[in-house]
Amino acid sequence: MQERTSLNIHPAAADDVPALARLFDAYRVFYEAASAPKEAEAFVARLVADGRTRFFLARQAGSNPSPPLGFVHLMPSISTVAMRPIWLLEDLFVAPEARRQGVAGALMRHAEAFARQTAAERLTLATAHNNLRAQSLYQAMGYAKEDHFWYYHRILD
Repeated sequence: MQERTSLNIHPAAADDVPALARLFDAYRVFYEAASAPKEAEAFVARLVADGRTRFFLARQAGSNPSPPLGFVHLMPSISTVAMRPIWLLEDLFVAPEARRQGVAGALMRHAEAFARQTAAERLTLATAHNNLRAQSLYQAMGYAKEDHFWYYHRILD
């Protein structure tokens, strides 16, 4: 994998919402949801305006303004045992044309640096069982598969 050395990664702002929403909609389609561009833009706009979750965008350096190549979305939580914040890496997506160029790794490193800056105890993530490319990245970066806890979900109507 070739490492892209000329990336700018920055927090998403209100003027980034249309471009971020296009990537977010593509992310949803990747996970087999129906495309919903208008709804995705409204959803992302609410999250960016609210400011509790954090979106970071990767763009190629030197182009003004270049379209985003990918994004990472972090959600806050807490570790009651450690009595420290944690961040949940909820979404990570790289545009198909920008894959295998180090964008995902750069976004992951940025997320880790952000988590450290906020004194977080950990950065936690989940991915689909069949998303082998993502699993490979996470393992290469030193992430350990959780074997200690079982997670249960109940879908609420």
